[in-house]
This record gives sequence, C-alpha cells and structure tokens, in this order.
Amino acid sequence: MHVMLLFPPNWTPAMPHLALPTLTAFLRGHGLRVTQRDLNIEVFETILTRRYIERMLDRLRREYGPHGERRSTRRVAPPRDLVVQALRSGPAIAARVERAKKVLRSPAFFDGPVGRDALMTVVDALQIASLPFFPAALEFGTYRPARTADSTRAILSEVRDPQVNMLIDIFARGVLADIERERPDVVGISIPSMAQMVPGLTIAALIKDRGLPCHVTVGGPHITMLRERLARSPGIFSLIDSAVVFDGEVPLVQLCEALAGSGDVSRVPNLIYRDGNAIRVTARKEPEKIGALPLPDFDGLPLDRYLAPYLTLPLLSARGCYFGKCAFCNVGYGEAENFSLMRSEMLAEQMVALHQRYGAQHIFFADEALTPRTLRELSMIVQRDCIPVLWGGCARFEKTLTADLLQQMYRGGCRMILFGLESASEAIMNRMVKGTKLEHMHRILRESAEAGIWNHTFFFFGFPGETLDDAQQTVNFLYEHREHIHSAALGTFLLERDAPAHRFPESFGITKVIDPPDKDLAIYFDYEVAEGMDAAMAELVESRFLETMPVKAFPQFYINDVYRFLYACHLSHQGAPLPPLLAQQDAVAA
Repeated sequence: MHVMLLFPPNWTPAMPHLALPTLTAFLRGHGLRVTQRDLNIEVFETILTRRYIERMLDRLRREYGPHGERRSTRRVAPPRDLVVQALRSGPAIAARVERAKKVLRSPAFFDGPVGRDALMTVVDALQIASLPFFPAALEFGTYRPARTADSTRAILSEVRDPQVNMLIDIFARGVLADIERERPDVVGISIPSMAQMVPGLTIAALIKDRGLPCHVTVGGPHITMLRERLARSPGIFSLIDSAVVFDGEVPLVQLCEALAGSGDVSRVPNLIYRDGNAIRVTARKEPEKIGALPLPDFDGLPLDRYLAPYLTLPLLSARGCYFGKCAFCNVGYGEAENFSLMRSEMLAEQMVALHQRYGAQHIFFADEALTPRTLRELSMIVQRDCIPVLWGGCARFEKTLTADLLQQMYRGGCRMILFGLESASEAIMNRMVKGTKLEHMHRILRESAEAGIWNHTFFFFGFPGETLDDAQQTVNFLYEHREHIHSAALGTFLLERDAPAHRFPESFGITKVIDPPDKDLAIYFDYEVAEGMDAAMAELVESRFLETMPVKAFPQFYINDVYRFLYACHLSHQGAPLPPLLAQQDAVAA
C-alpha cells in the first residue's frame, strides 16, 4: 500500500509544517510505503525563478500591452498602476530573484540591508507572479483565493478556473504528473487552515478529472472544524472520497488497511466518506497519547530548500492545551479536550535525534502552550546534557514563571517565548476566561527580557464587551513595557467556530451570530454585541494603533515566527541586545 501525503500552500516557506512528518512516522512504523510532499515549498521553488517570473511578465504584456496601456477584458482586473509597475520593474526583479533566495538561505539574511533587499525582491516577485490571476495571490506565508473559501459553490468554481487559480498549472506540471506515474493507492491532503482549502482541493480536482484510481482523503484542523458541515456538503465529495477528522494517525492506517482488504471503510474511526450518493460519518476514536507517537519523520522533505538561514524544525511537547478555557479559542473543536504531555526526557531525546539526523540546531515548539513543568525540566536537561539546540515556543503568563526559571530557560536554550497577552484590561481578561493576572504579566515580561529571551506578544481588540477604555489599558500596558516586548502580532477579535464564545454567545454578550446560508463552510462569523465596541470600531482602534508604531528598517526579522526566532538566536550568539518593538530604528545585524 503506497500513501502519498501532500501539504498545500498557505504556510511559511521558512519551515516545514509538522503535520506530514507526524503522519509519515506513524504510517511508516506500520509498514506502509509513504511519500510526503511539501507542496508549499515546492510552489515557492517553482515561482521564485527567473524563468517563471519572465513567463508571467510575458503573459501580462500579452493581456495588457507592453507598457500596461491596454484595458483588460477580465471580469476583475488588477489596478493599472500595479501592472505598469510590474512591467517596468519586473525584468530586474526576475534577474535578482534566485540570488534573493540564496540570501534568505544564508547568514547574509542577518545583514540588515542585504536581507531586507532579498525579502523585498521575493515579495515583489510573488506579486508579479500573482497579477495574471488577480484577485488571487500567493504571498509570503499565505495564499489568497479569488473567491471566498467558506462556500462550497465558490470552492467548486475556483478549483477548476485557470483564470484565477495559478496552482492548476503548477500542480498539473508537477505533483499530478508524479501521482499519475507513481499511482499511489491513497493520496492524503493536509488542510490545517481555511486558506488551504482551495489549494488542497485543487489537487483533488485534478486527480479526479484525470480519472486516477487513488483514494483521495483530506484531514487537518480546518477539516475537523467543518466536520458537521462537510457531512451535509455532497459537492465537496465530488472532489474527495473521504475526510479524516481529529487526530488522523490510527484512522489513516485503518483506512489503508480497509482499502487494501474488503474496501469497507465503515468501521474506520473519525471518517466522513462518500457511499454512493450518501455521506456517512463513523464513530470518533480517542487520540493517541503524544508519548506513544514516534519521532516525526522528515525524510523525503527538501530540508535544504526552505527559505531560512538555518534549518528550523517543528516539534510538539504535548497534544491539546493544558488550560483549554479561553473563550476566544476553539482548541478541542467543541469536544472534550484530551490533553497529553510528553515526558521531558523523551522530548529532549527527540531534540537530540533531530539534531543528529538532520543537523537541526533550532527547534520551534508548535504547542498551544508549553507547560511550566516542561519549561523547567527541558531547560535543565538541555543544559545538563549540553544539547546543542536552541528553541522557542508559546507559553502562558503563569505565576510559576519566576526570574530563576526564566534564567534557567535561557541557559537551557530558550531564545523566544510567544505570550498570549490578548488584553491588559483585567475586566476583559476575566470576561474571556484567560486565567492570567496583570501583576504576573508585568513581572514576567520584565524578567524574561532581563534573562535575554525575546518576548513576542499576541493581542487583539474587540472582544465582546470591550470598551475604548479597556483597549486603552492594553495600549498603555504595551508602552509601559516597550523595553521588554520585542515583537507583536495584533488584530481584532474573530468569532471562530467551536470556540466557547461561538457555542455559548449569550454568556459573552453576543446577541446575534450571523451565519449566512451561502457561506456553508464558514468558520468565522459576524456578530452583534449588547455593549462595548462592535467589529468596525475594533478595526478602527487596531488601525490607529498600527499608525503609531515605528516602521522597522529591516522587516525581514519580523515577518514570521521563524525569522523572529532565528534573529533572536543570532543576536544572542553575537552578544547583542534585543531591540524593543517600539524602538524607532533597528541596528544593522552583522
């Protein structure tokens, strides 16, 4: 039985996603032949070449004229100034793009002006490559489809529309030709996010339209969130044969066993499948404990092709979230949470194995939040055993994160912590069941920065009931800690499917959840509130705050988590200070 696992675009090109290596290790451990393909980095590799950019420029000239002067007959055309600029600067960008990739893959990335120019060349090249397919676009870390990805009708239209879907041609020339040649029995497509629906189902459509005999299954967090809707969406099952929901290791093995045997998949757990004209749903199985899973297997992935100066590999210390109560978060996807924690000794052994097997010296933990126990024990083991690996990951503002522990974490390889700040208004923190205290947040940020750890914070405006005064308290907190916060990701509240605020809206002051029938695959919902800011006001507050933030001279250090983490590691190695988020100017890193 040959299984081909595919990961579609809409992920950072700086690091592989953990989904495929986790499944690959489990399936190979059960005797299955597995080929894993990271189509995300493959697409970036295809596009970011001189030949491809020049081909897209030729396409723009044919459609808009040699200088962009011709009006397009397209229903939705890009702004004329973008086309004119692309045709004017495009040849020079095409000539530089492959050199720019080499810079992003080398220590030259840390030279401020050199790394910045390389990043901007890549960003500009992606825009040129996307313009012929406007309004769809591949950006650095995301794919924006032309139509909404929360509608079956829109998805079914876009996956077969070469006018707006740049991936049809790329996949047809690449992975589809390989599937046709290799004839895998099962093709599994990982879809962790909504923006991967169109890319992932484009592959599925190509397979079905070519009449290839493989069983096509999809899975991932986004598919799990849509499990009830998918069971009522037969149109999606014209592209796929089944969907695996929740954790997929055991279900995927059993699916392969069933297909190799009688073909009866009705006893495969966690499965939604097509049975003639009917869609069937099987019983759910409890997930495997993380300690029972093998080391993620990255064999077969092009680890030298990721756009980062040093290889960074993802790893998990736990499954689920040990807190799991935040009102805005849908961890567990509406089901009882099954949290399992790996022993710290085993986790350290995995870090050593990844270092020895792949040469990885940087590990990024993909956990919802590392437990204080793991932070304490792992850092002590790394220091004790002299494990040559630096690491970072998410953590909560727990009282137990003392100055001594933070210093121990630094000595034990920690170089970045991503904190869920969310709000600095205690009234809103309590309302969102955050479970953290302002006094600990003040202390931890200061002591973490003093320990030499890069502090990244997540926060947002507009949680139901939040007032302008509450939002101002968050802004004041950030400025109070301007020397202790090194980067941030901000936004506005999103009402997400299966989060407590979605499941029990009245409990959080939401008077109406808007769920249009034409958006049958929605995971985010508009809403109305009884008091406080509405969504429009929250967006205004966010935009006004962004206007006050200083422009970073070298944005390549801040564009994604991997780059921030590697920059923090680089500065630590250089013995250089960590630049505050609200500083006016970056120092040039050598």
